[in-house]
Amino acid sequence: MKIKVKVTSGAHKNIVEKCDDETYTIRTTAISEKGKANKMVIKLLADYFEVAKSEVRIIQGIISRNKIIEIDDIVMI
Repeated sequence: MKIKVKVTSGAHKNIVEKCDDETYTIRTTAISEKGKANKMVIKLLADYFEVAKSEVRIIQGIISRNKIIEIDDIVMI
């Protein structure tokens, strides 16, 4: 499954919000320095979808706040 994610780093809480079927907003307490925010995004999405962190990959937007994420073992119905 591929989803679009808009990330806000440096937030007060870690939050994953579903906007529509394939778009999510993530607020993370991690700062966007040395990949810390990206690592937290992967962790938060793995927890949200109940999959291993190794199943979540950023395939576009490594240095952008707008990302496309691929998650294995999730099937959209």
